[in-house]
Amino acid sequence: MSSPLFLSLADTLLAAWLNGQHLQTVAHAAPLPNGRAEGYAAQKALFEATGEKTIGWKIAATSKAGQAHIGVSGPLAGRLLASRCLPPGSSIHLANNLMRVMEPEFAFRLGSDVLATSAQPLGMAEVMAHVQDMHLAIEIPDSRYADFVHAGEALLLADFACANKLVLGEAVTYPWRDLDLSQHAVRVLCNGQLKAEGSGANVLGDPRLGLTWLANELISHGMHLRKGDTVITGTCVVPVLLNEGDAMTADFGVLGTVGVQLL
Repeated sequence: MSSPLFLSLADTLLAAWLNGQHLQTVAHAAPLPNGRAEGYAAQKALFEATGEKTIGWKIAATSKAGQAHIGVSGPLAGRLLASRCLPPGSSIHLANNLMRVMEPEFAFRLGSDVLATSAQPLGMAEVMAHVQDMHLAIEIPDSRYADFVHAGEALLLADFACANKLVLGEAVTYPWRDLDLSQHAVRVLCNGQLKAEGSGANVLGDPRLGLTWLANELISHGMHLRKGDTVITGTCVVPVLLNEGDAMTADFGVLGTVGVQLL
């Protein structure tokens, strides 16, 4: 069970989640978390308050520009709720979404728990040995804070690091382990027209490094990646602005595509 310290904040955020609200302030829900450790403690309280199942984790702010935009010291880890994970081709309403962006992402599903093996951080090869499958994904994030840009690191962590809707493809069948994912090109099409281009290098230099960062981040805060967890590793392009009626496609070349319709 989580600490009762942040139950008021968890209840406030949960109400905003359920009602599609964006909060002008959460001062009334004090005490508020301070620092990463308390941010994750508050996130756990919110997760338990939802009564839902998680499918895994997301990594937010994986680029220096993204970190500067929301004023955080580094990437953030947030839980993904199973109820907000949808299959490719799904339709998603943009009503009540403040951010209104999409992010094409590499995702990994774990075949076994990722535990510390020594006092040293886990290396990429160690972490990747636990990966069972790779998937392609589109994240459509949002925040429960009206001014998420200035909310601060701890409050953003408390709010699942801006998690919201996720479109998750099936396991990639192409032999992806033979590829250098840091150099793998990713394109975003809007209504069939090229909208953005990027690569795996935008995810902490490589999406596999992103997964490694998450494994070590969770361990450092008394958690760990578990068998069956799916991790979306961060956007491969500058987040693409969305409008109602847009048909969006994330094109990962030989690895496949994943699409979503906005309403």
